[in-house]
Amino acid sequence: MAFIEAKNLEKNYPDGTQALQGISLSINKGEFTAIMGPSGSGKSTLLHILGFLDIQTKGEYHFEGKTISDYKTDEIARVRNEKMGFIFQAFNLLPKSTVFENVQLPLLYSGVKESLWREMTIKAIEAVGLSHRINHESSKLSGGEKQRAAIARALVNNAEVIFADEPTGNLDSKSGQMIMKTIQKLNEEKGYTVILITHETYTAEHAQRIIRLRDGKIESDELVNGRRRAGDNFIK
Repeated sequence: MAFIEAKNLEKNYPDGTQALQGISLSINKGEFTAIMGPSGSGKSTLLHILGFLDIQTKGEYHFEGKTISDYKTDEIARVRNEKMGFIFQAFNLLPKSTVFENVQLPLLYSGVKESLWREMTIKAIEAVGLSHRINHESSKLSGGEKQRAAIARALVNNAEVIFADEPTGNLDSKSGQMIMKTIQKLNEEKGYTVILITHETYTAEHAQRIIRLRDGKIESDELVNGRRRAGDNFIK
């Protein structure tokens, strides 16, 4: 079974809105997948379900071979904290806390020994090239630096999959390109599985695969630049 697998997902809301209509897909470990679509296409709803932030109305979702119903409530929170990293458009950093403090935050709620926190935090910050800002308050960082800090926070627990929801949405094009190169490098060199939500073509083209949604359905599912799947990973 694939690392992530969805079968006939539907998401309906009380007002009658059908956000997802029969979504089926599979994602292997190490893949970098972009999910595109216009506003209201269901892409953020899909990401929330894949990231255990929401539950589908119908259909099945398997993460590492288990459905969300296979987990107890506290296990869901643990899996989300230890195996999933999240990057959002709004950064969601604590403005008066340093880069180090922001990145370390997920470890406070993990089962990781406190003696390892400092080493893991520094390693994550180094991975995104932000060591020179490690003791700066996040409010004093540029937009690109804030997003790199957010990426480091997503990595700090050695997450198995990174969910990125419009990570370049609040950045200028130059900073956005730098962020996407950082995410692409983490995928290619470190093997992180990445699921990216975006409406920007230049952002999606950093991925190996682009899934396009429209009206809650998959419109297309294509590999980028002739790349092909091999085993558990993409290769060029």
